[in-house]
Amino acid sequence: MGSISTTRGDKGETSLIGGERVSKASLRVEAYGTVDELNSFLGLARSICEDDEVRQIVREIQRELFAVGGALANPLAHLKDPPYVTDEMIQRLTEHVHRIEQIDGILSDWSLPGEHRAAAAFDVARTVCRRAERAVIRLAESGETVDQRSIAYLNRLSDLLWLFGRLLEHRAGVDARLRDEEHRGPRWSRAW
Repeated sequence: MGSISTTRGDKGETSLIGGERVSKASLRVEAYGTVDELNSFLGLARSICEDDEVRQIVREIQRELFAVGGALANPLAHLKDPPYVTDEMIQRLTEHVHRIEQIDGILSDWSLPGEHRAAAAFDVARTVCRRAERAVIRLAESGETVDQRSIAYLNRLSDLLWLFGRLLEHRAGVDARLRDEEHRGPRWSRAW
């Protein structure tokens, strides 16, 4: 492997998959760069998480995020067969979401981030995931070709990351509910 420092980006451009040179500030680079940031935050969350099941699932998700990034870094990704992001990848996330939602007490209220260290790290990762999703949507709305499975994957992943936080709090016996006897209010969507 050669040096990662090629100096080709010193003037603010980078290469997409396929060789096209674009500004490092392009919507496409912003989208896959935010997915890369998400992957790093997931690595941090996984590194402080003591729950083996969650750690194992997150490790697989991190591998899949490289495929999501590849789909976004390749302007011709929609032509790739098989695709970078598959329906099976999205389905696995959906199955995890449904399985965790069935645990009694998981969906009782909003959660106040910070009551449990690893859960808080997954809450940060969730917000980065939502930002990545918005970046991909902006890219698609700009007229660029985007595989819609990337959007679906990030949408489902953000739900799962919220649930990971609640699962970790639940298993640790931590009460991180937003509302209690002193703090009441209406109930809205739990995961935004």
